[in-house]
Amino acid sequence: MASSVIDLTIRPRGKPIKNLPELITIGREDSTSQIFQKISDASKFSANRLRVTKGSDGSPIPNATDVTVHDTGLRNRSAVDVKDLGPQIAWRTVFIIEYLGPLLVHPLFYYGRPLIYGTSTSPSELQKLSLILVMVHFIKREYETLFVHRFSLATMPAILTLKNFGHYWFLGGMNLAYWTYAPTAPTARASNPLFTYFGLALFVLGELGTLYTHNVLKNLRRPGSTDRGIPRGLGFDLVTCPNYMFEIVAWAGFWLINWSLSTIVFVVVAAIQMALWAQKKERRYRKEFGDKYKRKRFVMLPGIY
Repeated sequence: MASSVIDLTIRPRGKPIKNLPELITIGREDSTSQIFQKISDASKFSANRLRVTKGSDGSPIPNATDVTVHDTGLRNRSAVDVKDLGPQIAWRTVFIIEYLGPLLVHPLFYYGRPLIYGTSTSPSELQKLSLILVMVHFIKREYETLFVHRFSLATMPAILTLKNFGHYWFLGGMNLAYWTYAPTAPTARASNPLFTYFGLALFVLGELGTLYTHNVLKNLRRPGSTDRGIPRGLGFDLVTCPNYMFEIVAWAGFWLINWSLSTIVFVVVAAIQMALWAQKKERRYRKEFGDKYKRKRFVMLPGIY
């Protein structure tokens, strides 16, 4: 009868990890999270900054409580490679900080117009509306981060946060704010009310749509689990990621209100990143659910992409 415990050979991959054990003993029916925990306890590194792969084929071993060591195909004296991913930061913390940027920067430019632009004129109604919409959007984002989103990964490498913070603090913050509240901005002049009302309608539709889809995605994942179901409901029959579709709808509405090139730059950069994520998610759904999943021709925008 096979022993209920096995020994795994631990090998460093990349830069050396101090105190990395050469061998660990673990039960066949233990969860793979126990592999991470044993390595973490010995090396004094957080389990979240460790990448563990099978030495035989390089496939990743998940840090999961619902996958056993036996499920991975690891056997006695199997080798596993361990890589240090570097300092990590919690995804929830990343989201909170990046969305905080526009929430701080936009009021600063709006109320600091006399110092920033050297003008004594009051902000226009469109500039006031723009500020309200930006605040609504990012307050909703913060709410979703705290109470709606469930993250499949606990952390991300700290070095990668520079890109996220730059996008929201600079493009969505300083760049968007500077050109929205300037006395020479399109928002400082009267606009066609039809464009304003239509833009406002699109914005509201987009915001409600993203809130709905985020709640659908939340309910697909059990608390404390990374397992997912197949998403269904409004928008999910049209594209892989309707949350990205509604995000673009909301910002298209905002652009119809402020007519700023800075809005287009912010949205285009975001859309490129969302498109890459949507493609990856479509591939993952096809692999994970097989024939149960209705493959999508368009991943983000119906009839376009």
